[in-house]
Amino acid sequence: MSINFEGKVAIVTGAGNGLGRSHALALAERGAKVVVNDLGGARDGTGASSDAAMEVVGIIEAAGGEAFAHGANVANFDEVEDMVAQAMAKWGRVDILINNAGILRDKSFAKMDLADFKLVMDVHLMGSVNCTKAVWEIMREQNYGRIVMTTSSSGMYGNFGQSNYGAAKMAVLGLMNTLVLEGGKNNIHVNALAPTAGTRMTEDLMPPPVLAMLTPEAVTAGALVLCDENAPTRTILCAGAGGYATASIYETDGIFVPADKQNPDEIKARWDELADASEHKALQSGSKQTEKFVMKAMAALQSN
Repeated sequence: MSINFEGKVAIVTGAGNGLGRSHALALAERGAKVVVNDLGGARDGTGASSDAAMEVVGIIEAAGGEAFAHGANVANFDEVEDMVAQAMAKWGRVDILINNAGILRDKSFAKMDLADFKLVMDVHLMGSVNCTKAVWEIMREQNYGRIVMTTSSSGMYGNFGQSNYGAAKMAVLGLMNTLVLEGGKNNIHVNALAPTAGTRMTEDLMPPPVLAMLTPEAVTAGALVLCDENAPTRTILCAGAGGYATASIYETDGIFVPADKQNPDEIKARWDELADASEHKALQSGSKQTEKFVMKAMAALQSN
């Protein structure tokens, strides 16, 4: 196997079931020592049990691998810190983090309780923040790290009844974009996975024949590429049913409007021009947008 994780330590959150379980087992199969994190709650985040995580650990150990379970609630930084401390005490490093843990509290925005909105944000966004923060200095000091955020098409494109989930899943991409810039000098690569899989999170949303094609293992095949030594960085990998693609946020080249015409009527009149996507680009940082607009303004000044 060309991709292997011998000598690497991985933390996978939400690894008791579904995608997380698949990720943890596949990492271990290829040599990684794995922290199997799972609160053991229901799909909506209620309850807790260590049974699922312990089962995954048992499978890994039966195959000759190394793993331990930890029931940290990723929304609780103290619990996450304890999990990372145990990994460091046992194995002395953390090389890979897959932020996979998540819950659903689906309702239309009109009917959604704000407490449900906040809880989903806490688990998906702050859970990813907490886990990443807990390993960040470790990865900086060892000059190596591979971090995978779990995003979703619901965040990138929207999905009825998932304003909370979609907001959180788009937010982790903003987190990724900045961490790429801050972690690059220390060989920390940060990417995002946008999965479509038949798990308990989606089991009542799709018919059985479709679910049968949407195996977690198909998604994990892509996830492991993002964990590899030669992984890209700042990539959104979409995966499901054997299909793989990348997604990007593009910005049109746009227009320049001189100061005496900077009014809404002028912008409306030139809308088709500013929205022309023929020369759109994926910008590598927020400052690149500023640079582009300033260069347009300077070019206009020089032409006068």
